Amino acid sequence: MTHINFRDLRYLVAVADHQHFGRAASACFVSQPTLSTQIKKLEEYLGVQLVERTSKKVIVTPVGRMISERARQVLNQVEDIVNVARAAGDPMSGDLRLGIIPTLGPYLIPHLFPALRERYPSLRLLLHEERTSGLVARLRDGNLDAAIMGTPIPDETLVPHHLFREPFEVALPATHKLSAEQAIRREELDTVPMLLLEEGHCMRDQALDFCSRVGAQQQQDFRATSLETLRQMVATGAGVTLLPTLAVGSYWTGTHDVVVRPFDGDPPVRELAIYRRRGCAREPLVKAVAELIRELPPVRALAHP
Repeated sequence: MTHINFRDLRYLVAVADHQHFGRAASACFVSQPTLSTQIKKLEEYLGVQLVERTSKKVIVTPVGRMISERARQVLNQVEDIVNVARAAGDPMSGDLRLGIIPTLGPYLIPHLFPALRERYPSLRLLLHEERTSGLVARLRDGNLDAAIMGTPIPDETLVPHHLFREPFEVALPATHKLSAEQAIRREELDTVPMLLLEEGHCMRDQALDFCSRVGAQQQQDFRATSLETLRQMVATGAGVTLLPTLAVGSYWTGTHDVVVRPFDGDPPVRELAIYRRRGCAREPLVKAVAELIRELPPVRALAHP
C-alpha cells in the first residue's frame, strides 16, 4: 500500500461499527478475506495495530478508535462534496436519508410520502425510524441527511427547522370515570396512574414533565415500547396515557375499550423539528421538505383546529 484510499477507510469504519469482520464485510459488500487483508495492509502502512483479532470477536484498539472516528469525518466530508455536486444539478433529486421518531412516523409518513412523490418525483426517500438518541448519533455520523425529532436537541452541530407544535390528548379506559367528560382538566389527573413509554423516547420526557406539573403519578412497574403497547395497557384499565394528536385519527379512535379526550384549556404540547448537520450540502432540500411538511393537511389542522 502506497497511500490511504477511501475504500480502506470505509472498511475500518465498518469494523469499528460492527466489531466483527464478517458483518463488516457484508456491510461493505466484499468478502471477509478481502476486508481483513485490506485492514492488515492499512495497519502496515500506518505502523500501528488498529484491531485485536481473537477467535470470537474483533476489538478495535484505542488508536484504532481514534483513527476510525477521523476516518468517519473524512468520509462524511467526501459525501458532502458529492452531494454539493449533485445538488448543483438538481437539488431536489437523488436520495434523502431521513430519520424519524417512532411516536410520529406512523402518523406523518402516510401523508408525507405521497406529497413528496408528487412534488419531487426525482427524489427517493430512504426512511429510518429510531429513538432520538439513535437518530442523533446517525445524523452526527453522516448516516442520515436529516431527522425529524422533538425539540430541543442539545447539540450545536445540528440545526433545527421548526415544523409544528403538536398537542397531547388523554387516552383513558372506556370504563374510567373521566371518560364521560368531553374535555379533561389538568387537575383531574392528579394522582391518576400514568402509563409511559420506556427510556429513550423523547415523548416519555415530555410526559414526565407534564406529570410533575399536575401531580400525576407515573406507573412505576410498567414501561411501554410503543404507542400500540400503551393502547393495549389502557384498554386493560391499567391507567391513562398522553397521546399525540396526530395519532388520534388512527385506530385509537376505532376501539370500544379506549376513549380519547382533549384537554380543557391549554394542552401540553411537543415541538417537532427537522434537524440537519451544520453545513450539510442537502440544506436546500431539507428546507423544502420542512416547508412541505408544514403544508400537509393534518399538520395545518394542528394550527387551526
